[in-house]
Amino acid sequence: MVRFRVWAPRGKAVEVAIGGSRVPMVPEIDGRSDGGADGHAGHGGHGGHGGWWRADVGSAGAGTDYAFVVDGGAALPDPRSAWQPAGVHGPSRVVDHGAFPWTDARWQPPPLASGVVYELHVGTFTPAATFAGVIERLDHLVGLGVTHVELMPVAEFSGRRGWGYDGVDLYAPHEAYGGPEGLKRLVDACHARGLAVLLDVVYNHLGPSGNYLGRFGPYFTDRYATPWGDAVNLDGRDSDEVRRYLCENACMWLRDYHLDGLRLDAVHALLDRSAIHFLEELAEEVKTLGAHLGRHLVLVAESDLNDPRLVRSPAVGGYGLDLQWNEDFHHALHAVLTGERSGYYADFGTLADLAAVLRHGFAYGGRYSRYRGRRHGRPATGLSGHQLLGCLQNHDQIGNRARGERIGHLVTPGRLRVGAALVLTSPFVPLLFQGEEWGASTPFQYFTDHEDPALAQAVREGRRREFAAFGWDPAAVPDPQDPETFRRSRLDWREVDREPHAGLLDWYRRLIRLRRASPALSDGRMAAVRVAFDEEAAWLVVERGPVTVAANLARAPRRIPIAAHRPDTLLLASESEVRLAPGAVELPPDAVAVLGDIPGG
Repeated sequence: MVRFRVWAPRGKAVEVAIGGSRVPMVPEIDGRSDGGADGHAGHGGHGGHGGWWRADVGSAGAGTDYAFVVDGGAALPDPRSAWQPAGVHGPSRVVDHGAFPWTDARWQPPPLASGVVYELHVGTFTPAATFAGVIERLDHLVGLGVTHVELMPVAEFSGRRGWGYDGVDLYAPHEAYGGPEGLKRLVDACHARGLAVLLDVVYNHLGPSGNYLGRFGPYFTDRYATPWGDAVNLDGRDSDEVRRYLCENACMWLRDYHLDGLRLDAVHALLDRSAIHFLEELAEEVKTLGAHLGRHLVLVAESDLNDPRLVRSPAVGGYGLDLQWNEDFHHALHAVLTGERSGYYADFGTLADLAAVLRHGFAYGGRYSRYRGRRHGRPATGLSGHQLLGCLQNHDQIGNRARGERIGHLVTPGRLRVGAALVLTSPFVPLLFQGEEWGASTPFQYFTDHEDPALAQAVREGRRREFAAFGWDPAAVPDPQDPETFRRSRLDWREVDREPHAGLLDWYRRLIRLRRASPALSDGRMAAVRVAFDEEAAWLVVERGPVTVAANLARAPRRIPIAAHRPDTLLLASESEVRLAPGAVELPPDAVAVLGDIPGG
């Protein structure tokens, strides 16, 4: 028997459609919000608000297909569907989460503070484009030295291929990737190899195709405008159940799929004026769940606000999240390496900006932003580098370029090594994007698979308008709907053993080993970071305890002064022409050297 439950507060009659028949549902009295058809969708009991319907069906069980009908309308997928085997418009299927044979009973994730995160897209990481395909390459990640795998969104979205940020069935792993069973096998395999798994989730909007939530209840509000239309209803009438829907979704991923944490997409678009912000409520729920499960679970926020309140404790007015992406670090590093000044890169481009980020967390902690035309951010006073994530590239910064170029397409091989060294010796938690470690030649472009021709054309035209505003030729923008755009974005694993890719891969491996070997490089105290630079001569020196990183970004060789008390042992060098001299290091153009006295470095 299965108890089917759904929140439809405005419905006058609700039915569950199973096997060609419709079973009437009855209103619940207490409004317990542990909805869904598998009995495992939530903690329940923030009720009293009504709107919940239920029906007990004795003939139903794991594998049963079903849908809900509100007021005699169309049969629609369950808002909390755990499985959408026929896609976003098809029926839901009951899942028994207790049936999977997990092997990770003693698993404990490594701390993010000492971690290296690896972001990947299931559909382009391997030719198989599935969770099983990712498993085949996990040994590569272990050999690289990463500790956390971060999956781009996998909630069911329209079509077979896409980035995942237009998901609409937030409880259901994408069927084309392998569905619920496939995701569980991937997480179990990662844990068996010592890899933690984070999942990117999108709570600020849903995709345009297959989004039926509004047919069931007030999940959205027109009180706020967002780039995707109406905002998610987090603080309006009946918003309590909407917040429960999202909090229970987060807990479902962590509990039923054994995930170790979530990356929250664009939290600046979660519009909420409540006294207790949704993010604070979510953080408390996850903390409580972690205590129950006996595992440390983490929440990572993507935000462009430069607001340290995201990761500060609620006791001092924060939201209590664990980590936030540091956009300033990426932008400052990218602008220095590439020389680009368009868009938000107009606020960056100097070594002074990069030095400010390394020493203080943000370059914009309340100073004037020319790009925004106003002051931006708040000082990161008191934060640890362990609360900020830094990267040289990620899916957004590659895929939101007109042609999806990686930074390796934009700079010299030497500058690519400089960027890697500055990321992996920074005080921040480092993130790598799939293929970065070997300088993958494949781009990462924006691709979709919408079945509705009108929607496909709207996405195509919107993408071209967006890039035209940034000064790119609209004719050069790849068609997101063209299957070739997707195929171009798949990694070519044959490159790994070829030069120059193999040499770059070795560089990344040695940097990660050095980061692990040196306590100074895993120290998150930004106050302990010392930075010297010469803007005109284009060199930068970063000191972290006994480790010194010297980089030459000039077009000519440079003799870069190193403090006399610094160690003079060369640990890593990007070029063979690096030379040590009394109180200095001599570097060729676009080169970096790491000095110190770390045993085994």
